[in-house]
Amino acid sequence: MRKEIRKWIWQHPDYPNFKYDKPQLIELIGQIDYHRGILDGLSKLFKQDDIRQIEIEVLTDEAINTSLIEGEIFKRESVRSSFRKKLERDFDARSDKYATAATDALSEILIDCNLNKEPLNLERVHGWHNCLFENNYNRLHRINVAKFREDDDMEVVSGAIGFEKIHYRAAPASQIQSDMNNFLKYCNSSDENIYIKSALAHLWFVSIHPYDDGNGRISRAITDYILSKSTATTQFKLYSISTAINDDRKGYYDILDKTTNLFINKTFDITPWLVWHLNILKNAMIHALKNIEYLIQKTKFWDTHRTKALNERQIKVLNKVLDKGGENFEGGINTKKYISLTKVSKATAVRDISQLVEFGCIKQIEGTDGRNVRYAINI
Repeated sequence: MRKEIRKWIWQHPDYPNFKYDKPQLIELIGQIDYHRGILDGLSKLFKQDDIRQIEIEVLTDEAINTSLIEGEIFKRESVRSSFRKKLERDFDARSDKYATAATDALSEILIDCNLNKEPLNLERVHGWHNCLFENNYNRLHRINVAKFREDDDMEVVSGAIGFEKIHYRAAPASQIQSDMNNFLKYCNSSDENIYIKSALAHLWFVSIHPYDDGNGRISRAITDYILSKSTATTQFKLYSISTAINDDRKGYYDILDKTTNLFINKTFDITPWLVWHLNILKNAMIHALKNIEYLIQKTKFWDTHRTKALNERQIKVLNKVLDKGGENFEGGINTKKYISLTKVSKATAVRDISQLVEFGCIKQIEGTDGRNVRYAINI
């Protein structure tokens, strides 16, 4: 009798008892704990209203980037308005013209997976899936919503028609219920390090691939849920892991391919996936620390210049630079950029910039003069 070819991770005889080298991860976990400690400490420097604004921006980043990973694009103002409706007491939802049904549904998922610390169950995961596909369709294709897939031939495929490449073939539909029961038990009862646990759960869920579509977004929501278990019931994480994943989207898909394919991962060792995921988590925290540093700089700047008689155009440009971080505003401020941001005449731009220099809000960058003169925020 012909021997069955085992190519996919769920076909390994040890599945789902994943193999990994925990000692190899200790140093990386220590680095993550270090950055997390700084992040927690910095957050205590802000008033509650300021923290809520940071949380809304992080949630907005998370929603936009978890969708971008799958090729779905949302407008930032739409996503932000959906979160503001839910999280800002004084937000005028009736006058809002940006939020959409899709962004409202996506915000529901992220708020629930971050704040609801109750044990994870099938009804809740199905609810998240329903939020993603309330219309029962993904483009032309009708899909099962809030139900497991029925297709035994579920494949992750890329490439042009006639040149498709199969990256992964999921387990038979008959195996999903048993796999999900084991998966949820692990999520709810495992005492593994929370960072390792979140990475392993991410991989395990996409390996099960229980839905017709949306498995990647649900897996990242589960990652958020596990990571959020260590925060207070009224607080959100101050970092976005999907943003860091989207920054290395190719690496994300490459490491998934290498981990789930037994022709490549012959030893059934998921340590490389865990290392990659933990580095992504560390990068997410470093990025969050940078953003908070920019907010501190912005607060200090306006504490100094709040009484200056600045017009709306000047305030808009200054906030644009401060939000991005002065060192990231490539080339600094010049007349051309000022005109582009404010849509004013050259004469008005020159006058506004000269006044900002006079007020001490900006300073000329050394080595620039004449037509190429550029300015930096004076912090």
